[in-house]
Amino acid sequence: MSRINFDLQELQAFVAVAERSSFRAAAEDLHLSQPALSRRIDKLEDLLGARLLERTTRRVALTSVGRVFLERARGAIDELERAVLSIGDLALQRGGLVTVACVPSVAYYFLPSVIREYAERFPRIRVRIIDETANTVLNSVVSGRADFGISFFGTQEPDVDFKAVLREDFVLALRKDHPLAGRRSIAWEDLAGERFMTVAKESGNRLLIDDALARSGKRTVSAFEVSHVMTLLGLVEAGLGVAAVPQLAMPLHGHATLTAIKLEHPRVTRTLGLISRRGRPLGPAAQQLYHLIRQTGRTAKRQPAAAPPSP
Repeated sequence: MSRINFDLQELQAFVAVAERSSFRAAAEDLHLSQPALSRRIDKLEDLLGARLLERTTRRVALTSVGRVFLERARGAIDELERAVLSIGDLALQRGGLVTVACVPSVAYYFLPSVIREYAERFPRIRVRIIDETANTVLNSVVSGRADFGISFFGTQEPDVDFKAVLREDFVLALRKDHPLAGRRSIAWEDLAGERFMTVAKESGNRLLIDDALARSGKRTVSAFEVSHVMTLLGLVEAGLGVAAVPQLAMPLHGHATLTAIKLEHPRVTRTLGLISRRGRPLGPAAQQLYHLIRQTGRTAKRQPAAAPPSP
């Protein structure tokens, strides 16, 4: 089998162009001239025997082969960076790089306190967070782009280990001045007269809600659909309606405008877990963060969903 003779600089050049969709912008990022950058891409394509990028006078786009190779190239660069940073101090958990993929609500409300404690223990270890959708989190772990992930997807994947960390309910997010805000709980069927908003059908959270409602014979009609839960909360805060969101997405210490009440009949829940590739041990630095997240999840306590105003 012939040896493929390309170096890290050519992989970095390809990833830069793919991510920026521009030779000019990528050349500026890498501090190269555009001709020098083009030569690196040409050499890489020649060695692979395949076209990775489609170039026109207006834009640069990945070919089908290029899209596949991009994930492999990113993984190779990340793996090499981890290997270089792991020499020496990493054996003592004193230096290195850990990449964690997680859904946005975890990144925003759960992970910061854990990262703060981790950084105090291991100040020389860098942490990279990929905060994306549940599907992207799973793919990042399976492809090796992330050391491990935190999500509610992965329990059915044969090559993924799923360790439950935290179970949470979906709650109804609404403004504090909404007529329903004083209630301790509300049934889904009581939302018929409300302007209900939700995340799009492609969202993992939407799949959980739709499945639970379908099994109970209920359904909702949404007035607005968005891609992210945080956008949904912004619409609720603006007074455009109410929305079902994971309890973790609600501010832990209260909010000036928003509140949440329990949703019942049916009760919709999701289980967040640590996901990792089966059969691939974590490095020392990643293992330390993995255990800290698991320990924090076991002891984490959320505030009650409903907090009726004082009489």
